Amino acid sequence: MTTRPATAAAHIDHAADVGEVYVPETARAVVARLRESGAAHVWWWPLGEATDPADFVLLDEQERARMRRFHAPRDAAAFTTTRAGARRAVAGLLGVPAHTVRFGRRICPGCGDADHGPPAVVRPPVPLAVSLSRTDGCGVLAVRAGDWVGVDVEAYRPMESEALAQLVLTPDETDRILSLPEGPGRTSLFHRAWTRKEAVVKAVGLGLLGMPLNTLDVAPGQDGPLTVTHIHDGRTTTWHVEDLDLNGPWSASLARPSASATPLGPVHLHAPAV
Repeated sequence: MTTRPATAAAHIDHAADVGEVYVPETARAVVARLRESGAAHVWWWPLGEATDPADFVLLDEQERARMRRFHAPRDAAAFTTTRAGARRAVAGLLGVPAHTVRFGRRICPGCGDADHGPPAVVRPPVPLAVSLSRTDGCGVLAVRAGDWVGVDVEAYRPMESEALAQLVLTPDETDRILSLPEGPGRTSLFHRAWTRKEAVVKAVGLGLLGMPLNTLDVAPGQDGPLTVTHIHDGRTTTWHVEDLDLNGPWSASLARPSASATPLGPVHLHAPAV
């Protein structure tokens, strides 16, 4: 039996202004169009070595505190650029100023905790699902109307060991990938599997509480899009998964519910401005 994920309410970060509930008409109209078309928007941007002051000023106090906890300046810059880039993207989509956009979290659908659920747009309070990912040199944001979406990006690196494959891959996937000679082909297929799995896990919203990656079959030898089945605690959900071409040394994947009140529409991929 295939069931749809339960809707999880958004939890507002402490920095958000809980008294303000006004939603601009432009934002309402955009979300209505997204819901009708089923379109998803994906933005990606390069990550540099140093924090840009123009990015830092867009962060709220909670995000600034998180940024300061990074020990390596490069990691702090990657976090800052990703959060600021996500704010600008959502603001541009909704037609609102970037500084008015606030992110929070949905309540975890697994345990009900409000502190570690999937990310959400809480200001303006519109029904948008969002997912963020970053890796060496690249940050990605996915947005769609509704409750659930997942995106993941990973920089290509040679597989370190068979032990890593056993942690991430099913036995069939392990046999398929390790049958290839070491080199770009094996690396590409491994990262395709990894990002597909992470995208689904993020879309489900359970994180490490969900289905272990090495039991989730994503058919890396098959070109996408494809349907992936996730099973957890007696619940079965199906996910439409497709690979994203970021025109760089990264693998990226997007997951959306196969069965949803919002149809499966086109994916609009926004490359960074040159």
